[in-house]
Amino acid sequence: MDPSPPENRRPTDDRGLSTVEVVILAPVMILFILVLVAFGQLVDGRGALDGAARDAARAGSIQKDHATAMAEAEKAAEANLADVCSGPVSVVQTSEGFEPDTIFTVEVSCQVRGLAMLGLDVPTTLTASFSSPLDPFRRSA
Repeated sequence: MDPSPPENRRPTDDRGLSTVEVVILAPVMILFILVLVAFGQLVDGRGALDGAARDAARAGSIQKDHATAMAEAEKAAEANLADVCSGPVSVVQTSEGFEPDTIFTVEVSCQVRGLAMLGLDVPTTLTASFSSPLDPFRRSA
């Protein structure tokens, strides 16, 4: 007669089951973490693009002439987005003219890295726009 009752016996047919669970779940968890990191980079890229648009509009609004304003706006945007974008940075003026007491609006866009780290070459082009009033005390030529 067996001294231990049957309910205290451990079934022997589930040995190695936790190993199979780890082998199946580990790649899924790693992929989930990589997707979170990739989307985090997209959010970071959005914030950097918003900041670059703000800086580009401000850098252009304090210049005396339109050509210098666009050159300085491009320089400011490229400096902000050097480590965020994987391609060229585009800066376009969307406001009309460059007369005193008007608004200087620029639209900055570029292709951010984002999901490329996962091997998904989904082109992710983000765009941000910002306006700044033309400074009445702009720099002299």
